[in-house]
Amino acid sequence: MSLSQFTSSTPQVEYALGHSSRELDRLSFQGAVFAPFTRQLFAQAGIEPGMRVLDVGSGSGDVSFLAAELVGEGGNVLGVDRSADAVDRARARAIRRNHPNVEFVVGDPAAMQFDQPFDAIVGRFVLMYQDDPVESLRRMTERLRPGGLVVFQELASSACRSCPAVSAYDEAARWMGEALRGSGARPELGMEMHSLFLDSGLPAPGMRMDAVVSGEAESPVYDLLAEAVRSLVPTLLKLNIVSPAHVQIDSLADRIRQEVVARRAVVVSYGLVGAWARKPNA
Repeated sequence: MSLSQFTSSTPQVEYALGHSSRELDRLSFQGAVFAPFTRQLFAQAGIEPGMRVLDVGSGSGDVSFLAAELVGEGGNVLGVDRSADAVDRARARAIRRNHPNVEFVVGDPAAMQFDQPFDAIVGRFVLMYQDDPVESLRRMTERLRPGGLVVFQELASSACRSCPAVSAYDEAARWMGEALRGSGARPELGMEMHSLFLDSGLPAPGMRMDAVVSGEAESPVYDLLAEAVRSLVPTLLKLNIVSPAHVQIDSLADRIRQEVVARRAVVVSYGLVGAWARKPNA
């Protein structure tokens, strides 16, 4: 999969969660929890054996690996990310997982030129960090063959809630949304995907929404939210949303778990809204 880069790049909101080793670990944990949802989305959208797939904002590689399983040995996946640390992590994981049909490179997929168009372009939690999601999506689809698939999963943070109310969980969910909005990201972009696809020149997309719902003590949903908040702590403090003493980040997941179990409550993770469509033939 040869490629060359343009000198320009598309404006992107600063990634408030950073690219530390711990954040990359969080992305891998999040990827494992959400893997069944993303795999089902890809299968429903039409990712199939033999396809050539571009994964934009590939991070630690989890979405690329899911796509690689679906396209099989006859297909291939190229993951592109702006973070060299993320790409290094993804390359090492690809070797350990024995995924010879996956390649990772550093760059901006909306500002890169490739040797041939792709059959599908995919991404998870990517467009919400673009300064202009419509323009970014439009430019990305230029790398897609006519009739090719566009498949994205984006955040719906307002899905994150508890019943009956668990104060520690609901407060942490509010912190996450406020920190993302304060950084310039769009934590509700998932609910805007219909108009986003139309504005970028694509047909109205098929859509689905997924989330983890649980009241079990051993559910990953508590750490899922707590670790996202951990990565956002610098932004929370910078924007004066909360004080370090109030966050108590090291005990946040356990405090949420204990309150959920004590109240016999259930909590819902932040939502993943999947949208897919095919690029028009003309």
